Amino acid sequence: MKAYKDAEGLKLQEMLSQSSLAGFSDALIALHEKGWKKILKHGDLGRWQGGFESLPDVYPSETDFNASAVKIGSAADTDMSTAEIEAALKQMHPWRKGPFEVFGVHIDTEWHSDWKWDRLQQAISPLAGRTILDVGCGSGYHLWRMLACDAKMVVGIDPTPLFSMHFATIKRYVPDAAAFILPVGIEDMPHKMQSFDTVFSMGILYHRKSPIDHLIELKELLNDGGELVLDTLVIEGDETQCLMPHGRYAKMRNVWFIPSVDMLRLWMKRAGYKSVNVIDVSPTSIEEQRSTEWMTFESLPNFLDPNDHDKTIEGYPAPIRAVLTAKK
Repeated sequence: MKAYKDAEGLKLQEMLSQSSLAGFSDALIALHEKGWKKILKHGDLGRWQGGFESLPDVYPSETDFNASAVKIGSAADTDMSTAEIEAALKQMHPWRKGPFEVFGVHIDTEWHSDWKWDRLQQAISPLAGRTILDVGCGSGYHLWRMLACDAKMVVGIDPTPLFSMHFATIKRYVPDAAAFILPVGIEDMPHKMQSFDTVFSMGILYHRKSPIDHLIELKELLNDGGELVLDTLVIEGDETQCLMPHGRYAKMRNVWFIPSVDMLRLWMKRAGYKSVNVIDVSPTSIEEQRSTEWMTFESLPNFLDPNDHDKTIEGYPAPIRAVLTAKK
């Protein structure tokens, strides 16, 4: 993995030098190194790397980042059997955000991240030519979908080591793609960059102890006129309503504030955003988030009241997600 990390770092440095992020190149390269030091010391690295290195070392005959399942190659590209490729990929279990198709093997991830993309893609500002940041990007699934929209450069940040391995599994076959993950959190990013045309924060706000500070952090990453795309949990109610769980919410420990849509709009306006628009409000279904052979742990069906799927196991309203856009 060190060889991949070094090559990726050099490519990142090259592309940063030609982008609107050039003034922050040294700082971002340092963050890439910092994150990978943690990955290279992780106790599961041997298992992950074993899977990564067992995958075929071939040039894919085709790629498709605009497909629901982000596609790399076809089964005919390699002499390896489907079972061998599947076994290699499953050494990087669990796969949470996707789906992907790698040399004919469909990775049926826990989340149908393509459904979220379908809900927002047509309602946000066109991504063509934009420099984009995805905060809490997970496996990088949405980075590939953004690149398919002709984005100039897409950068994801996420400190979870396994997610960088999932991203590397795809990126190794398209090393020149202008997509990168920095394995760090938003708190590590340079202060007040004001450099991105679009910033995504999807599934992060409710994990922050101070949601207003998170909204301000996101705004300070945007350039003037840039757009925030925010996806988060909400509850029903007016602008005075907000849920703060006593303990866990849907078995999640780190859920702090779940506002109503109207309260969320108020937060965003108070944080200094303009043109705040709600583009989607949808309950999360057990078809969109569930256990699969690629993520065999508990998932949404286990987090809901078995007798009433309108409630979580703790008795709170079941997950509803809203997507909003706003301008700096």
